[in-house]
Amino acid sequence: LVYAHCPINATITNGGGTVELRNFLGEKRVRIVNMLPGVKVEKSAGTKDELTITGADIDLTSRSAALVRQSCLVKDKDIRKFLDGVYVSSHGTLEE
Repeated sequence: LVYAHCPINATITNGGGTVELRNFLGEKRVRIVNMLPGVKVEKSAGTKDELTITGADIDLTSRSAALVRQSCLVKDKDIRKFLDGVYVSSHGTLEE
């Protein structure tokens, strides 16, 4: 989560199956993004304002990340100035 104007609040519900994004650019609208089947989202313990999306299928996981990113696109403003939003910082497989 990246913000410069108003802090974006992310709430995880349904046991990691849904993300609720609030206060994007100060708007009252709550953006609700449902994860695709088999995909879970959780807040990162080590880093503030970071979401971790995990799943067994790389395609469903990537599509879920894209849905979260697309829910917070800046419209009707100069995107060079308003850099607030949700961005993918890294992707790949997790080694356990």
